Amino acid sequence: MTEEALVVGRGLRKQYGAGTATVTALDGVDVDVRRGELLAVTGRSGSGKTTLLHCLSGITTPDAGTVTFDGVPLTTAAEAARTDLRSARMAFVFQQLNLLPALTVAENVELPLVLRGDPAAEVRAASSTVLAQVGLAGRGDAMPADLSGGEQQRVAVARALVSRPDVIWADEPTGALDTQTATAVMTLLRVAVDAGSTVVVVSHAPEVAEVADRVLVMRDGRVAG
Repeated sequence: MTEEALVVGRGLRKQYGAGTATVTALDGVDVDVRRGELLAVTGRSGSGKTTLLHCLSGITTPDAGTVTFDGVPLTTAAEAARTDLRSARMAFVFQQLNLLPALTVAENVELPLVLRGDPAAEVRAASSTVLAQVGLAGRGDAMPADLSGGEQQRVAVARALVSRPDVIWADEPTGALDTQTATAVMTLLRVAVDAGSTVVVVSHAPEVAEVADRVLVMRDGRVAG
């Protein structure tokens, strides 16, 4: 792991609602995500963890403050440019999984490469390799509905790994999993870091902090430690 920052957030503020119903999700947050690290973002529900991830990845524009990704200013970039950057250099793993039910397991995993325009033979080979890495060799023709919850989560991880992204953003990727499966998922994300990716995981789970290089604690929209 190096100390060079891949993602830099400064003075990030974000509110939701209006008037007396206003909720401050981020209240002047400064954070660096170092290239080649596994960063865990922890804290109670409502502490701002997910909003921070969304702002740092360019999904959400903060009300104030700046985010740069490898020198590119995300907060002032057009939405199309942010979308292109996410597609080319980022991957996401969410607790909701977002697997496409009409596609097979292999097709779900292949989707980022297909959208990128990679040659079909390379796409199939990469999908087969990464499914084997997550323990799902031979399940490529299955439909997501035919898999257990833990297997579906591993498909989501495989989809994030297949494009070898610069950064993987994972929001509560182990929240619905048993301890053994959660540990397996974190091991896979650790492997991604060892292979050169940067991983940011939002989670309450203790097994996440145990394998992280660094832990960022959020409290009431601020970095507490």
